[in-house]
Amino acid sequence: MAKRKIKLLSTVALNEDLPGRKLKRGEVGTVVEILASDVYEVEFCDEDGQTYAELALRGDKLIPLHNQGESLKIVA
Repeated sequence: MAKRKIKLLSTVALNEDLPGRKLKRGEVGTVVEILASDVYEVEFCDEDGQTYAELALRGDKLIPLHNQGESLKIVA
């Protein structure tokens, strides 16, 4: 399976806990800056839009999410 490319303003989720930052696996954030080829500044906001964490993360700590349907191949 091809790895999804993470782009500016991508929605991503953490794939592991970050106890030092009080962030848990599955928390959802937005890529607000691309710092290097596989390093991203990610902002985490609450339901009111208030930022509660912003930090640089390597791509291997993130799962890119999508909100648009993708075509599926049905194999019968």
